[in-house]
Amino acid sequence: MTLEMFADRLRDYKAGVTLCAASEVAAVVASLVSEVVVAPGLPTEWAPAFAITDTGFTPAELTRPVLTGCAVAIASTGTIVLDGGPGQGRRVLTLVPDHHVCVVRTEQIVADVPDMFAALADPTRPLTLISGPSATSDIELNRVEGVHGPRRLDVIIVVQ
Repeated sequence: MTLEMFADRLRDYKAGVTLCAASEVAAVVASLVSEVVVAPGLPTEWAPAFAITDTGFTPAELTRPVLTGCAVAIASTGTIVLDGGPGQGRRVLTLVPDHHVCVVRTEQIVADVPDMFAALADPTRPLTLISGPSATSDIELNRVEGVHGPRRLDVIIVVQ
């Protein structure tokens, strides 16, 4: 139930959603992007051969799509939670590039926000919460994408 709800919320936010086995993640990433920067600590089998590991690129250098994992995901809100742990990268890595590809394992998906705090290894770490591609509305309520983060979000959900 939480998996379906999470995927539905992501689609509502106009995020791309792909379900696959762990062994297929690199191929799915390669079908989405032709170049990618990966967060240090990301499982190597998730990165396609052309991936480049982030070595501290400056914001101006972060023009390629980025591939990360996450700490936890919230089904009821369709939110991905990053706490800067291994495979998640620095905040700049997930907020500056125009395209973010995030891998979520099904066991990381929890029902709601209280469950999210319970699932975090250290709930006092700074968190980045991502609910779909960056979008905001101007004063006339016209939707504008990409103002405060990536305009495109693809989520790969690893199913068992």
